[in-house]
Amino acid sequence: MNGQMVDNERRTLILATSAVGGAGVVAMAVPFVGSLAPSEKAKAAGAPVEADIGKLKEGEKMIVKWRGKPVWILRRTKEMLASLETVKDLLADPESEKSVQPTYAKNAARAQKDEYLVVVGICTHLGCSPSDRPADGNWKGGFLCPCHGSQFDFAGRVFKSQPAPTNLEIPPYKFLSDTRILIGDDSGASREA
Repeated sequence: MNGQMVDNERRTLILATSAVGGAGVVAMAVPFVGSLAPSEKAKAAGAPVEADIGKLKEGEKMIVKWRGKPVWILRRTKEMLASLETVKDLLADPESEKSVQPTYAKNAARAQKDEYLVVVGICTHLGCSPSDRPADGNWKGGFLCPCHGSQFDFAGRVFKSQPAPTNLEIPPYKFLSDTRILIGDDSGASREA
């Protein structure tokens, strides 16, 4: 009986040690696995951003941050829109076939509503942020990248023989109302003239 009692005690000790060890592994694994999930800040950085365009006057531009990038919302004037057709022959990709944009922006205005340009304000050459360049003489107006001189029209289309390889990127977006835009989500979005 003495040997059987030792075996029972040994089994009990092994089971107890295994249970404590298993609990310890689980206790250590839970925080580790939890650390692999994205933080709330990281989740928010990729989340859609809502912009109020109700007070944006013709010719004015506002900038909102989406995924750490500046997104320009330009309310174009009739003159800005008219200039889009006059510069078409000077553009590297006038139909935006090689550029990043949703299908509803594959038009001359590169927009859902012609009046509003929604574009990522980062040059496609090396990532600088172009600045506004008003009309002057033969120049119809648009944007100029200060780093290497790439020029873009009022639809964010790059001119020929420029360092930038493609037009400015159009992010996914949709109009929530006449005065609100949601950038980062284009579910249900469509083209309006």
